This record gives sequence, structure tokens and C-alpha cells, in this order.
Amino acid sequence: MLISEPRAVAPAEYRRVMGHHPTGVSVVTGMREGAPIGMVVGTFSAVSMDPPLVSFMPTVASGTYALLREANSFCINVLAADQMELCRTMAAPRPDKFDGVPWTLSPFGAPRLAGAVAYVDCVPGQEVPAGDHWITLCRVQAMEIGRETSPLVFFQGGYGEFARAGRADAELHEYLAQYSDFAM
Repeated sequence: MLISEPRAVAPAEYRRVMGHHPTGVSVVTGMREGAPIGMVVGTFSAVSMDPPLVSFMPTVASGTYALLREANSFCINVLAADQMELCRTMAAPRPDKFDGVPWTLSPFGAPRLAGAVAYVDCVPGQEVPAGDHWITLCRVQAMEIGRETSPLVFFQGGYGEFARAGRADAELHEYLAQYSDFAM
């Protein structure tokens, strides 16, 4: 149970500090009444390998999520670094945002945006209220790499690209993977 406490940190300070943690940029898509719906999220995360679960955290006030949550399935489209314009298009709160955007329907019934780094097809599971957001847990049905390229990331108020550090990066990943409390 979440306990509501007096605000200890001002929203501007929260945003400034959390902006120092880079986040990937994804578009969650679904179908509602035969039409595609999509929203940009920077809060997509792996949750569990067994069973395979992911989550994303839309704001409670999101009009797009109010529609998207009625979909039977979702596709999490992990955007590539060269898809910043697609990100802007999908972030706009307008009904025609899929006009001119190339996409196909996944085998599970949700739009897959052309050129994404990865696709995670899932079905909605539990939805947990968390302050001014929802934590939406989803059961993964299928996933695949769209193309081998750098993802789009959001960091300190701007969009950019992840650059690999090389061999030291692979060695660190191997080292961290030995410990069960390291998520990835």
C-alpha cells in the first residue's frame, strides 16, 4: 500500500535530478475500434524473465492512455536514434498522428512502427496506481529485434543517442550479470 506523505521534494527539483538518469524512448501502441492509438513513454522497463513481464508508466491525466488502455494488446516500439521526428509525431496529442507513419499490424493485433530497434508484443496485466502515474504491467507474448542500431534516449531535457564504450562495457555487463539483483 502506498502511503501519501507531505511533499518533501519540489517538482522542479525532482525533474532536474531525475533528468540526470538517461531513459530510453518507446512508443506504446494498440488498436481501439479499428484505429491505431499510440503514446510516447520514457518509462518502459523490463520487470521479470519468468514469467516474462514488462511495464510502462503513463500519467494518470493522459487522454491517450485513457483510450489505449481499452486495447486488447500492446506493442512497445523501442525507437531508434534516427526516429526523433517519429517521436515528436507520436507525442502530439492529436487523433491523426498515424497519418503518414509507416506501420504494420503485429500478429497480436497492435501497430508495429517501421524502423524501430525492437518490438515487444504484450497484453495488459495489472494496473497499479502510483502517485500521478499508473504502473501498467504487461505479459510479454513475443519480442524481436527490428534493426541493430542505437536507441533514442532522453537525457537532461534533450534527445540523443547511446554510444557504446567498447570491450570494457561488455566486461562490465558480464560481471553484473553474475548477480541476481542486477535486472538486465
